Amino acid sequence: MTSGSGGMDTSGSGDIVRTLHLLWDTGPRPSRGPKPGLTLDRIVEAAVRVADAEGLEAVSMRRLSTELGTGTMTLYRYVPGKGELLDLMLDRVQRTDDDPSVYGDDWRSALEALGRENLALYQRHPWLLKANQSRPVLGPSAVEGMEKVISRIKPMGLSDPELVSAVVMIDSYVTGAARTQLYAQEAERTTGLTDTEFWAAQYPVLEKAMASGRYPVMAALSEDSFGADFDHFEFGLQRILDGLAALVTHRRESTPKPHNPAPPGPKGARGTARPAPADPHQ
Repeated sequence: MTSGSGGMDTSGSGDIVRTLHLLWDTGPRPSRGPKPGLTLDRIVEAAVRVADAEGLEAVSMRRLSTELGTGTMTLYRYVPGKGELLDLMLDRVQRTDDDPSVYGDDWRSALEALGRENLALYQRHPWLLKANQSRPVLGPSAVEGMEKVISRIKPMGLSDPELVSAVVMIDSYVTGAARTQLYAQEAERTTGLTDTEFWAAQYPVLEKAMASGRYPVMAALSEDSFGADFDHFEFGLQRILDGLAALVTHRRESTPKPHNPAPPGPKGARGTARPAPADPHQ
């Protein structure tokens, strides 16, 4: 893959025009290669499988040629290089569920579903966290996903930039939570210590520190304060949604209601209300 700063693989680092043609299937099709049945879809699927199993750094054109049983140069008939391949992989794993009920019936349930769905996406494909996606090349899967979410949250009554920002806010939160989970898994794998064993090793020293009287607030915390049973992800997600709900309510209450004057009575020749004629007998 093409790497950016710090060796991180970066989306949009290939030939952007060529990538867009491949994503949207608008470019010339490759000539038939020597291996029947080889397609761009098969190449991208193989790349995702390798990344899922061994990480993004394991994906190379040479490795894919081995996986697919073809020559490396044959792959270049379908995809120009590793930079373009990354963008195809990113769009492939973002394919959304065709069931419209996934996002619920209102804006809050839609953003809830988005958060949980994105967390599951990172758990299925941890290599996504190793790619710099700050400049994504938008393919059909990404655009379709945004179409579904934005259409559900439109009733929030926010401006269009604010709607996009709400989606970005959820994604940023989920990315941070997913990265924390991934780092914990990597730490357990590399150190050989489970999370329980890691904290148990610190317990004797921390117990003395809490008994010293120097940290009264920390020492007074309940025993389950740092327990694994508390769902920090769900707690944070709900608080973000609570904040958005408060904004939605504020906007609705502060929006001036349209003035509906009483319908005018019959009008005279000059457009003014004509007074009733006086009764000559009174």
